[in-house]
Parts: sequence; C-alpha cells; structure tokens
Amino acid sequence: MDDSLGLVEASKVTLEGGLDLECGKKLEILDLVYETYGSLNSDASNAILICHALSGNHHAAGKYKGEKRSGWWDSLIGPNKAIDTNKFFVVCPNNIGGCHGSIGPSSINVETGDYFGPDFPIITVKDWVRSQAMLSDYLGISKWHAVIGGSLGGMQALEWSRLFPDRIKKAGVIAAAPRLSAQNIAFNEVARQAIINDPDFHEGRYLDKGKSPKQGLKLARMIGHITYLSEEAMRSKFGRELKEEKLNYGFDAEFEIESYLRYQGDIFSENFDANTYLLMTKILDYFDPASEFNGSLSNAFKDIEAQILIVSFSTDWRFAPERSKEIVNALIAAKKNVSYLEIDSPHGHDSFLFTNSDYVKGLSSFLKN
Repeated sequence: MDDSLGLVEASKVTLEGGLDLECGKKLEILDLVYETYGSLNSDASNAILICHALSGNHHAAGKYKGEKRSGWWDSLIGPNKAIDTNKFFVVCPNNIGGCHGSIGPSSINVETGDYFGPDFPIITVKDWVRSQAMLSDYLGISKWHAVIGGSLGGMQALEWSRLFPDRIKKAGVIAAAPRLSAQNIAFNEVARQAIINDPDFHEGRYLDKGKSPKQGLKLARMIGHITYLSEEAMRSKFGRELKEEKLNYGFDAEFEIESYLRYQGDIFSENFDANTYLLMTKILDYFDPASEFNGSLSNAFKDIEAQILIVSFSTDWRFAPERSKEIVNALIAAKKNVSYLEIDSPHGHDSFLFTNSDYVKGLSSFLKN
C-alpha cells in the first residue's frame, strides 16, 4: 500500500478582525500559513488539527517540490498511516509568532514599515488556540474530530479541550506536561540568555541591521537538543566515540556527540528566527491551566467534554511520564473520559516523532469512530 502523500503545498490566509491577546495587546492583522492533507467530507466531521511544537511548523507531512526532506510528522500522517489521510482531512498551521510565513517577529509591522522584532507581543497557548479556532471557521470546520500534538503541541490540544469543549471530539496530548517544572524553565532561560548575549542580537533588532545572532541561537538549540534525547539514545548512537582515532588535546569537537550537537545547532541557526525562539520558550514557561483555578488542575478541566488520550514515553526526562500522569489523575478526578499510554521507547522526548508500533496502534485506535 502506498503511504506517501507525495508533493504538498502551503496555503496562506489573512483572517479578518484581528486577535485580542492575553497580554492586553491586539494583532490587527492575522496572517496564517497552513497545510492540508486528505479531503474534507460533506458534513465536515472528519477534520483533524495538528499542533506543532516549539521548533515545528505547518509542514507536517509530504514533500515540497524540489526538496528531499519530508514534513516533521510524515511518519504518522498519510494514507494508511496512524493519522490516515484516506479517512481524515488533516490541517496543520504555522502558529502566530512563528517564522515560517505566519505573522511573527520577522514579519513587517505595517504600522511602522519595519520588522516587528522585539516589539512583537508575547503570545500564549490560549492565543494560539483562539487563532486556530479562527482558522477553523475560515475552513468551515465547526467541530474537530480530533486535535493532536506532541510536546508544546500537546499543550495546545489540551487547551483546545478546555477553551472550546463543544468544538472538539477528541484530544491527543502526547509527551506533554500540565506546566513546566523549575528545571524546564531553567533550561529555557539559559537558552534565552545565549541568544540575548550574542553580540549580533542588537536588543532583538538584528534584522534591521542585516544581522542574525546565529551563535547564540546555535547554543540555544544545542542546549535544547540535549534535553530531547535520552541518555540511552546518546549512549547507543554516540557513546564516547571519537571523530578520529586518537585525542587531539584541544578544544575542537573530538567526540562524535560534540560534532553532532554543533551540526544540529548550525543547521537550526540558519533556518529559525531568534526572536521566535525567545517567544516560543516564554509560551512554554507561561502555560499553566491550573493557575486560573487556585492551583487545581481538576477544576481547570471541569468543562472538558472531549475524549482524551494521554501518551508518555519511558525515557522522556524533559516531560517525564509522571507529568503526564498528573494530567491523567486530574482528568479522572474531574470525571472525564481519559485513556493513558506509556510507551517504552529509547528516544527520549523526541519519541513522539518516531513510529513505535504500540504508539501507532494506540493512536490509530483512538482516532476511530
């Protein structure tokens, strides 16, 4: 069976009315880039929304003309895959604040004629979900069959079930957490400081000067990448292998893991915007549904009507299984319909991107009916 989506194209829409943000500001213009796969049925009941994580974008599956690399969740989205495009109409937007076509810090502010840069307002997960609801209206989708995401994407799926309980049938919350721990906030702060202290940052106005804080962004990505991999994955993939047969007694990359992290950082710094990275880490830091309910997560879930699937991975130490169980226990306390899968995987936090057989079966089964 052919499981390839083949060539795909992105679409762009300017949503009318703007968006009032949680920070008190308003985005007057709301440009959103998105991709769709499959076909919407006659009653628009087969639509699935995919929410991307921190460094993700709208290109979740398929390939662009002239490019070899597939979308970031191509392993799970397509004909006969877990998210089956023979059955479902799949939508994946690039969230506002991003740097892949939707309005964000690297967009031009029409009021000034300059890049938004650091003047782009702070966004929250709630703001994202509300902008996605506006896209839903534009596409003629009154209720999603499912909203699914991994990591920060899972937080969006959870927020969808809270904010729009009558517009979502199912929510897939994968490798997520109910809020960040102090350790996770600390990792994000170190990454932000790496960017801010790059000499080419220029208080966030680097685009106006034709610069980019690539070294700081590279370091930020290297820090993040360490947290996405498990010790087991690092050990099996790299161990203490040297690039050459002997030590050079210097400070250049000698171990394979050093070379790998530098390479990942270099690639990322060429393709991502530093202000967007700062913004994304703040969005993660601020996510805390229980804060509106005196710290009670179960009360935060009181209006949920959707069927919820929570998935965690055994070696994920960024958002460990214990964090997913906090969500599960709160949903049970709130008497909600919740299922839980803990998948044995060696890939750490990045496990949600891989096709573990139990993971695929669980997700496929959840999406039926």
